[in-house]
Amino acid sequence: MVGIYLARGMLIGILAGLLAFGVATLIGEPPVERAIAFEASQATGGHEHHDAAATPDTVEAGHSHHHHDAQTEGEEEELFSRGTQGGWGLLTGLLVYGAAVGGMFALTYAYAQGRMGTLGPRGLAAVLALLGFLAVVLVPAFKYPANPPAVGNPDTIQQRTALFFILLILSVAAMAASVVTARRLAARWGTWNAGLAGGALFLAFMVMAGYTLPEVNEVPETFPAQLLWRFRIASWGIHAALWAALGLGFGWLCERAQSRDLQALRRGDRPALF
Repeated sequence: MVGIYLARGMLIGILAGLLAFGVATLIGEPPVERAIAFEASQATGGHEHHDAAATPDTVEAGHSHHHHDAQTEGEEEELFSRGTQGGWGLLTGLLVYGAAVGGMFALTYAYAQGRMGTLGPRGLAAVLALLGFLAVVLVPAFKYPANPPAVGNPDTIQQRTALFFILLILSVAAMAASVVTARRLAARWGTWNAGLAGGALFLAFMVMAGYTLPEVNEVPETFPAQLLWRFRIASWGIHAALWAALGLGFGWLCERAQSRDLQALRRGDRPALF
């Protein structure tokens, strides 16, 4: 049954990645184009800027861009054009990212089934998608948010990547510990109070982690603040669309197939994918 969940999760993840690509095209690409234009204008004005990756969650989602530098003598040609990067490159990255996240989501769903109260397939998938979005995307982004082209020092990219993944691992571990704690307290404190206690534990741990890890602020003073926030909001929106589609789609598919899955298991057969 775990294999069926895994296949369903990867399938829904691919569809969620397709939706995220549509969102990225609508609200993500315009800020990137403006950031590239800003970098080009700074380069032609005598200010040197290099391509630096955004935070790793943007890279995993396929939103990292190798952008245009000023066309100066002796400059190396870019490997892929902007059209390719913002089209097939972005689509491929988001589909792969969606499939990977969908697979991990499905495995988490298989483990959590029957361990989180009386939630049905849709309710469980929705709760897991919300918790996953908080732990994987939103909370780490408060400390190390996504940055557009022209932001970031290429000499510190390894350090920034390492710091982000450390925070990501801590966030996921803290969320798992908080959920386990809430489950253990539910019988004695009630579901609502136990949920509040688990949330407070997660918040306290992440606040301490945020204060412990070093700050990273490499935004040029001349970079437009409005453009920076538009890019970051777009990044959050792309991830939100993917996680929402994953939670809702996976829950719907599992609920739709629930009765047929039980019948197949009783007969000793392998459940169908749909």
